[in-house]
Amino acid sequence: MFERLGRFVVGRAWWVIAGWVLAAAAIILTTPSLSDITSADQESFLPRSYESVQATELGQKAFPQQATATAIIVVKRADGQKLTPADEARVGQLAQSLKAKNIPHTSGYLTGPPAVAPDKSVQVVNVGLDAPAPDDPALLEAVRDLRADIGPELANSGLTAGVAGDVASFVDNEDTFNNAFAVVGVATIILIIGLILIIFRSPIAALLPVVVVGVVLSITTGLVAAAGKAFDLSVSQDLQTILLIVLFGIGTDYILFLLFRYRERLRAGDDKRTAMIVSVQRVGEVITSAAGAVIVAFLVLLLASLGFFGSLGPALAIAVGVMLVTSLTLVPAVVSLLGRYVFWPSKAWQRAPKATISHRLGTVVGRRPALVAAASGVLLVALAAGVLGYKADYDFSAGFPQDTESAKAAQDLQRGFAAGALAPTEVYLTTSNGSQLTEQQVNDFAAAVAKAPGVGQAQPPERSTDPSVARVNLLLDENPVSNEAITLVREDLRGAVHAAAPPGTRALVGGTTAIFADINSANNRDLSVILPVAAGLIALILALLLRSLVAPIYLVIAVLLNFAATLGATVYLFQGLQGEPGVTFQLPIILYLFVVAIGTDYNILMIARLREEAREGNEPHEAAAIGVEHAGPTVAAAGLILAGTFAVLLLAPISFLQQMGFAVAIGIVLSAFVMSMFFVPALTALIGHKAWWPGHGDERPVGGPRTPPEPATVAKA
Repeated sequence: MFERLGRFVVGRAWWVIAGWVLAAAAIILTTPSLSDITSADQESFLPRSYESVQATELGQKAFPQQATATAIIVVKRADGQKLTPADEARVGQLAQSLKAKNIPHTSGYLTGPPAVAPDKSVQVVNVGLDAPAPDDPALLEAVRDLRADIGPELANSGLTAGVAGDVASFVDNEDTFNNAFAVVGVATIILIIGLILIIFRSPIAALLPVVVVGVVLSITTGLVAAAGKAFDLSVSQDLQTILLIVLFGIGTDYILFLLFRYRERLRAGDDKRTAMIVSVQRVGEVITSAAGAVIVAFLVLLLASLGFFGSLGPALAIAVGVMLVTSLTLVPAVVSLLGRYVFWPSKAWQRAPKATISHRLGTVVGRRPALVAAASGVLLVALAAGVLGYKADYDFSAGFPQDTESAKAAQDLQRGFAAGALAPTEVYLTTSNGSQLTEQQVNDFAAAVAKAPGVGQAQPPERSTDPSVARVNLLLDENPVSNEAITLVREDLRGAVHAAAPPGTRALVGGTTAIFADINSANNRDLSVILPVAAGLIALILALLLRSLVAPIYLVIAVLLNFAATLGATVYLFQGLQGEPGVTFQLPIILYLFVVAIGTDYNILMIARLREEAREGNEPHEAAAIGVEHAGPTVAAAGLILAGTFAVLLLAPISFLQQMGFAVAIGIVLSAFVMSMFFVPALTALIGHKAWWPGHGDERPVGGPRTPPEPATVAKA
């Protein structure tokens, strides 16, 4: 099949390229923009079955005047002393003056309840921020306008103020975010071009992945937008960035798989057309299987209860599908026309290097497979043990620079009030049959929940225009986005609040902490479903590729062990050495996307090469040695490029970006350099012919020709 495909593509290379140009132009010009299906609606992030979502919906109906977001003006004396009655009156005047300015998208300007901290250290003004969506740029402008007006209003008053809240924090860190992602984007291009230049010493080979991925990204965004319109799907604003990273990751992998094999066949004496046909024949099945495994892994995200991941899966699957077709048609067509010039101006590629590092590594694997398997396995298990100490961290603010206005204002606020003042836990009381709540019911309920576990302060109850609904805001003793607060809400506070509801009523707990508590539950549920299902489907693809039931078992075990080792290594560094309270709660899914899904490529490439060498008549130990020698450089180059791209995130001054960068980089390094280059080949050599049971995947096809090897020194077992 792949030989016929190779002959077709090479024989009609110009037609293939012309077809791609026409198809790309048609898709780009006729499909909608990705922004047309982009949504920032966080209500769909969690299913309606979760209590925090039900509480949010009830609050929006019962308190329609509730703003999209809140900015908190935190006022204190410049000399650090307690606020005087005159100061408190001056803050009231500030609120009225700001309200009179009619700053767009602001409302409320409430100085209670209660506005003054018990220790008189600060006084607050709560400002509602209204916009169609919580990420509307108008909210950022509203905060900037507030800050610009506060300074002149408090001039010569002896008071100073800062604006806190999520929107204010984003304003302060917007440049940090943009600079971090700009650095990553530039570093990705530089790394890909630079490393491929070092490997092939050719600007053409170096630019090929960048150009191809650019074309595929344009086509993919159009197809994803069209699919979103057709099936009424919405995607997150993060999708464009994730698509870019995924396409550069797998695109570079597949192009390198092809170029390394093409160079090998040219060295063996094939002409440029034959070399590409053989390359597509040998690598086409590997690329297709690898892409199939990644597509399956992404589509399994449809099983996620978190809406963000459910919409992410199909979009990424489309991207990988387009990259697969590109790698088997457009890339071979272009390279077959370029021929040896794809490696221009270098001539070093014509000579197979002697006594290379990969040759020596292959020799070690072939001669000492038991030692290599044990050493690499022990390393992975030791790192995986770190998972036992894993804690999820939901506090994004702690990872940002702490010298910004919003960070300092938040610190002042938490010193004056309970720790949860910045994100109150919202408790709603409503009657079961829609009848009116009595004052007695509301007051008794408010008094009871004020004594619930972990509550530092309780604000006076608020009645809705709907007489059947009331709300009490609780300020927790703990940081509202800490693990302690999330565990408190999930395990103790909710139970106490539910028990406090008078007969004939029901209580719902909402707010930021409750949302994160539900996300925590949903995240745990999703991982417990996604990982086993993905592992099973990837094993099925491997079984079809290898015609074996044994090899897929230890290959999937290796992938899952590598996932655990990656997460464990991150826990050791950030929770252990750096003393962080946890690692970002999104990390396990991020590792699933970039370590489990994409890292499987390296396993498939290596095991396919081991099978190929076995079919050439080599015994298991010798096949492992030759396989590592020839596939090792491809795996190493692809892994180094992808790992290096993510490692650049370590330069970002934001903790969760550093964690993501380290985790994915170390995960790819472990996938490429420990699992694929040592653990899997060594295990395959040890298991021997039984690795291919019940098929005969290691036997040369009857009557099949023996492909001449590349003229290189072959490692002997």
